[in-house]
Amino acid sequence: MGSLVSSIQCFCRRIYPMNARVVMLGLDGAGKTTILYRMKLNMTVCTIPTVGFNVETLDHVNGMCLTMWDIGLGAKGRQMLRPYLTNSHGLVFVVDSKDATRLKEAKETLFRLLEDDDTNMPLLVLANKQDLEGAHSPLEISVDLELEKVTYRKWDILGCCGSTGDGLLEAVERLSAMIREHEHKS
Repeated sequence: MGSLVSSIQCFCRRIYPMNARVVMLGLDGAGKTTILYRMKLNMTVCTIPTVGFNVETLDHVNGMCLTMWDIGLGAKGRQMLRPYLTNSHGLVFVVDSKDATRLKEAKETLFRLLEDDDTNMPLLVLANKQDLEGAHSPLEISVDLELEKVTYRKWDILGCCGSTGDGLLEAVERLSAMIREHEHKS
């Protein structure tokens, strides 16, 4: 029985050479759960505010199997993030590009998260809801979040639309490339 399990594990390693754990965070209503299930199921699902977390595995993205943790921060959630960040390979921070009134709060949240993370794992910021009129561009979001201050880790920002899936394939491909590059350097 042990040799069967070992053979299956060896076969899986050839198919999915790397398994990566990714934490997806952002303010409530930014679209994290919509993005997660669009990436997993390729369809828009009706979501409710996440209490706790949602976990899904995205199979074989650029030779990588991504386990995505969509974590609802809530009022006390930020204090309990360290266990989720530990042993993770990437961090996705989702921003509602249309909600300019909460960009300052998003920036403060992001920098608090980065202070709690001592792994320097890659950061991908998703400027979600680009399909809405008046949405800020990824460049504008980058300036609003002051991402130029993030000099101690690899980061990127991409625009997307969780409800239609626009930009999500590029985002996952970029994230997997950043993780592979970070793991190669480590």
